[in-house]
Amino acid sequence: GGNCGDQGLKSLSTGLMPLWDALGQCLKCTHNRPNLHHVATVMLPLIESFMVVFKSSISNTPSSLQRSSTSSSGIHGSQLPQPQSSSLGEQAESPPSSRAPAAMSAEAYFQSFTDAHKKVLNMLVRASPSLLSGSFSLLVHNPRVLDFDNKRSYFYQQLRKNDSQMARPQLKINVRRKYVFDDSYQQFAGKSGSEIRRGRLNVHFRGEEGVDVGGLTREWFQELSREMFNPDYALFKPSTGDKITYQPNSQSWANPDHLMYFKFVGRVIGKAICDERLFDAYFTRSFYKHILGRKVDYRDIEAIDPDYYKSLQWMLENDITDVVEETFSVEVDDFGQMRIIDLIPNGRKIPVTEENKHEYVRLVTEQRLTASIRDQINSFMTGFYELVPKELIQIFNEQELELLISGMPDIDVDDWRNNTEYHGGYNMSSAQIQWFWRAVRSFDQEERAKLLQFVTGTSKVPIGGFSKLRGSSGVQKFQIHRDFSSTNRLPTAHTCFNQLDLPMYESYETLRSQLLLAISECSTGFGFS
Repeated sequence: GGNCGDQGLKSLSTGLMPLWDALGQCLKCTHNRPNLHHVATVMLPLIESFMVVFKSSISNTPSSLQRSSTSSSGIHGSQLPQPQSSSLGEQAESPPSSRAPAAMSAEAYFQSFTDAHKKVLNMLVRASPSLLSGSFSLLVHNPRVLDFDNKRSYFYQQLRKNDSQMARPQLKINVRRKYVFDDSYQQFAGKSGSEIRRGRLNVHFRGEEGVDVGGLTREWFQELSREMFNPDYALFKPSTGDKITYQPNSQSWANPDHLMYFKFVGRVIGKAICDERLFDAYFTRSFYKHILGRKVDYRDIEAIDPDYYKSLQWMLENDITDVVEETFSVEVDDFGQMRIIDLIPNGRKIPVTEENKHEYVRLVTEQRLTASIRDQINSFMTGFYELVPKELIQIFNEQELELLISGMPDIDVDDWRNNTEYHGGYNMSSAQIQWFWRAVRSFDQEERAKLLQFVTGTSKVPIGGFSKLRGSSGVQKFQIHRDFSSTNRLPTAHTCFNQLDLPMYESYETLRSQLLLAISECSTGFGFS
């Protein structure tokens, strides 16, 4: 082991770094061996030693690892979480052996090592989940290394560890099916978050026969997942991009009880997660980010307002001198009444220039996606965090949060392929297209779901299959465009068009690895230049 303490990486470099480099080389040689699990198990004590030594070096600053995959800050107040700095146009960080250890921080070396050997690490965690609560605990602070199933297993292990010794009293819900939302809201109102989390649901629909042995609870969640989007409540509105994902309605204040309803919805979704019940509700990527306490990005506007997103993108990519006449303010329509909101003090009198346009885009994004619905988001999260600890849910990224809430989709690859369009010189017989579908068939259920999220913005397959997939202008099939830029780039996506830009990779192995890297590293699912 050794005491790294204040010396940090210095003592690691002079003492144990050659050992960790040798370990990395050994693990690299085992990646494609048929007896990988046996070899990894034999090497487990040395891998555990690696984890323990690095934990002593960087355990005092776990936030530095956390920032690489998710922010721990909330949206409350003026201090918003910092955005990710990675770009899909760049390659992933090189493995440790290709860089001089002395030039790397302990955090960077640990991230690079675990990224390079994530397959082995996940295999070991899958076989022994308790590792994440023991010697592998540092991986929880670098959750991008962990596969979704391992995160999910750890999440429920931690969620239930304090309740495992307690009896679960019945949580009786007696509602009218026609008024299921209001009746359920009233019955939850008098209960604490702890009572709701630990309670064993027993649902009865008034006037109907039937004993709840699980089926009525499932129906209750299904009814609520429909009613929470009922336009009469004015709580959520469908996104312009795909019409099947939802965003809090900035004008929900028309319903005087809207904030209490948002808290109730947060509790219901939290309860569904706690009880491992799938909830048929899909939200915009920016809303998932808010739940996780992550900063929104101007690209997230694409799902809300594709045309406005294009105008912001154009502004960032072009010289706007003598072209744009915007000021640091926005005009909003409150049921026919127009009002101006300043993005900064006296913003309506401050012009947007080439020099300050990036700040304008940041502020207008914050206004559109956060400030305009801050009360709604905060109320939702108040209810949600009563049941699901904030620091625990942050192990997931926004793609995985959707899968946790709504479940893994059943994807028919043949239907997907039969309803795909090709552009830019690609066609069904192109080598890259043949390789693409070969790769999709080789993917497991989670990888296919993440690919669909990456390109369309959601894992939900429309009723009627891929022929009914929608884009910003109506029905829009999945499409693959040739990316004429460097083959060193990762694939990119444009969710409002269900469009994947695929470089002309020179081999199946390269295409598959780059595609997997893109859908794993890009948690937003939007295209990056």
